[in-house]
Amino acid sequence: MSDPLAVIAGLPGVPEAVQEAREAVDRLYRHRVLRRRSPEVTAESALRGARASAAIEGVDVPLEPLRMGEVTDPVVQGALRASAEVGRLAPTWRSAPRQVLARLHALAAVGLTTEPGRPRTTSTTVDPLGLGPAPGPEETAARMSALANLITGPTTAPALVLAAIVHAELVVLRPFGVADGLVARAAERLTLVDLGLDPKSLAAVEVGHADLGDAYAEGLRAYLKGTSEGVGTWVRHCASAVVLGVRETTAICEAMSR
Repeated sequence: MSDPLAVIAGLPGVPEAVQEAREAVDRLYRHRVLRRRSPEVTAESALRGARASAAIEGVDVPLEPLRMGEVTDPVVQGALRASAEVGRLAPTWRSAPRQVLARLHALAAVGLTTEPGRPRTTSTTVDPLGLGPAPGPEETAARMSALANLITGPTTAPALVLAAIVHAELVVLRPFGVADGLVARAAERLTLVDLGLDPKSLAAVEVGHADLGDAYAEGLRAYLKGTSEGVGTWVRHCASAVVLGVRETTAICEAMSR
C-alpha cells in the first residue's frame, strides 16, 4: 500500500525541519511550570492561537481586550470557539474527520454564514490570502474525500507532515466557503494533539504562522504548484511555525514562573 505522506516526509529539508520542531516541543514539555499549571498554559495558548488565527483572516485585535471578553467580532469569536473545542474533538478526529471538520466550522462560522457546518455546493469568491480561485464544488468534494482517507489511513509519516497537509488542503480548497482558514488552523493543531506531537495542545502554532508574516501565504502558493519543491516548502514552513509557537508558549511559562 502506498504512503504518500511518507514520500512528503522524505522531501529535501523536511526531515531536518520536522526534527527541529519535535525537539522544540520536547524542550517545552520539560518546563517546570507545566508540572502544576499545564491546564492554564493550554488555555493561554488557545487564546493566543485564536487571536493569531483571526489576525491571519484580517481581524487583528489586542490581546487584553480579548482576554477580558470585550471583543465581539464574529471572526474572532469563531476562532475562540474552534480553538476551545480542539481537546474535545481529538479522540474522534482520525475516525470521523468529516464530522469533526463540520463541527469546527459550525463553531467558527457563527454569524458569518447562514449554513455553518455545511460544505459549499457552489463556487466561492472568498480569498483572504490572495491564492486565486478555489476549485469548484465537485473537485473540492473529491479532494476532501482523498484528505479524509489520508487522515483515517495508516502512515509512517510524522504528525507534523499530516498536520501540514490537512492545513493546506482546507485553506486552498475552501470547502465551506467562509471561515475555512479558521477551521484549517484549528485542524492543524488538532492533528498535532491527536497524533501525539503536542498532546496537551501547548504550542501556539497559529502564532507561529502569524509571526512568519507573508511567508504564510507564500508557502501556500508554493503548495498550490503541486511540485515536490512546493509541498516541501509548505511543510518546512509549518515546522517553523511550530518552533515559533513553542517560543510563544515558553514565554507564557516563563511569565507564570515569575
